[in-house]
Amino acid sequence: MLARTLGGALLIFNGLWLAGCASAPAPEDQSEAQLYQAAEEALDDERYQTALQNLQDLESRFPFGDYAEQVQLELIYVNYQNENYEAARATASRFIRLHPDHSKLDYAYYVKGLAAWRAGRYALESLDLVDLSQRDPGATREAYDDFLKLVQRFPNSDYASDARQRMRYLKNLLARQEVYIGQFYLRRGAPEAAIGRGRTVLQGYQDTPALPDAIAVMAEGYEHLKLQDQADKMIKLLRQVDPQHPQLTAQGFQMRYPPNQPDKTFWQIITFDLID
Repeated sequence: MLARTLGGALLIFNGLWLAGCASAPAPEDQSEAQLYQAAEEALDDERYQTALQNLQDLESRFPFGDYAEQVQLELIYVNYQNENYEAARATASRFIRLHPDHSKLDYAYYVKGLAAWRAGRYALESLDLVDLSQRDPGATREAYDDFLKLVQRFPNSDYASDARQRMRYLKNLLARQEVYIGQFYLRRGAPEAAIGRGRTVLQGYQDTPALPDAIAVMAEGYEHLKLQDQADKMIKLLRQVDPQHPQLTAQGFQMRYPPNQPDKTFWQIITFDLID
């Protein structure tokens, strides 16, 4: 059995024991078994670029060979390790399409999700280098959807527990992205669109930390539209959900983006309001 360690999770392949060869023929003269053994040795030594070349040669020369399915699985892994995340996702998608009943289908979904996770550079957030809620949510949704398919189809998979933990993080991130976009719409004078973003969180992400800010976005959107009854309902809900929310005051509610507020200057944007 061949084991691969990926991001703290154990990724297991049903590798095959291959006999060694006394000679080292040129790549174009190697048999399928010899090429596969060379790929496995490169993988064991973490020479991923060499492994990738060997596996691609195998797939090209022996597309219907004895190791064809295993080669496709290992191409997913090798592309991921080479940080070719789009290639890893494409290879995983192809494997899922071609082998819908394969015993390692959960693995393909898992690495596909991990590749989207890494492509979105989520690790940067732990270093406080970037607020990922302000990035394009496309990769976030792709990763979430891949992990969701994994846990729905294979709830007892070895990868399901890790996928669920990542989904919780991604769900929080998606909710924060909705809030950020809602706040952007408020700044741009589009309160209806802002209310829609807040409602998305209220209806689909109620169990995330972004909920109070989403309610505040809705309250402020209604204030912009001078729909006071709806605004008051949102303010009342905000007091119930988060009595200490910074936009709540003794007098009521303080708007973060008052109507007709002038746009920030270039220097305010790039210095985070430190320079007017």
